[in-house]
Order: sequence, then structure tokens, then C-alpha cells
Amino acid sequence: MSQLSGISLRPERPDDTQTIRTLTEDAFRPKAFSDGTEGALIEALRKASALTISTVAVERGEIVGHVAFSPATVGQLTDWFALGPIAVRPDRQRCGIGSLLIQDGIDRLRRDGAQGCVLEGDPNYYSRFGFVTDAGLTYGGEFSRFIQVVRFSGPGPAGEVRFHPAFSA
Repeated sequence: MSQLSGISLRPERPDDTQTIRTLTEDAFRPKAFSDGTEGALIEALRKASALTISTVAVERGEIVGHVAFSPATVGQLTDWFALGPIAVRPDRQRCGIGSLLIQDGIDRLRRDGAQGCVLEGDPNYYSRFGFVTDAGLTYGGEFSRFIQVVRFSGPGPAGEVRFHPAFSA
């Protein structure tokens, strides 16, 4: 039996916000790369009406995962979206829930006509979804091997990657 049987995806609802924040904080707390602001970031994006996609994974009536996608700019290109944060409840990590959430979001962005998606994260993980680093991209004025893109359509990305202002708040 698949570890994903019994998992359903749905858009976040207003009564999910505290559960999403707690889940996100719990998922990121033990991570050395986390600055502890991921839960607040989701709330800031929500408050700014900048959650283009906010999807939860539900198992036996409980939220076990969440992914957010928000507007981003890559160079002069504006039909781009940022992936993240992505969080899965610690006891359900490494079971495919995060991959399910990410692939669902990417598929929705493609269907909706987005030009591409950008993120900051581990290339070893995100390459499975088609994300690649690109020497023509900068973030904060310099190249970062953790900035990755997947292009769906339109011109190839080049220039400065800019996430929604909530990422800097």
C-alpha cells in the first residue's frame, strides 16, 4: 500500500491558518538553514493577498502538509511564481507528501499560463521537479547556487530574482 493512499489535497480554508503556521514552524524548527520566520512569512503573504496557491495535504482529517506559491519577478519577466515555504509534519516527512504538494502546484501554475517558477532551496531535492540553477540569475546582486528555476513557457529567465516583499519583512 502506498504511503500516499489516504492523502487528499485541497486549497487552504480560513480556519486552517493557525494549523498551517504551527505545522510550518514544527517542520522548520530542527532545520539548520531555517531562520524561524517561515510561519510568519506565510501569514504576511496571506495578509498581502499574495498566496497565488496555498494548498494543504490532509490525512484522516488532519493537515499534514502545506505549500505556498506567490508572485515573483525574474529579470523583466512577471508571470513567474515563487515556491515556498513547503512544510510537512515531521512524523510524515520522507513519505512523498511534499513532492505531491509541489507537483500539484507546478501543474496548476502551468495550466494557468505561468511562465515559470523560482525558489531558493537544495538543488539535490528540487531537481526532480525540473528546477535548475542558472548562472544568468542573481539574487541580492550575486549568483546563488540555491536559486533555481523551472521555465514553462516564454523567454528564458535572466537577471535579478525578486520574491514578493513579504519575504524581506
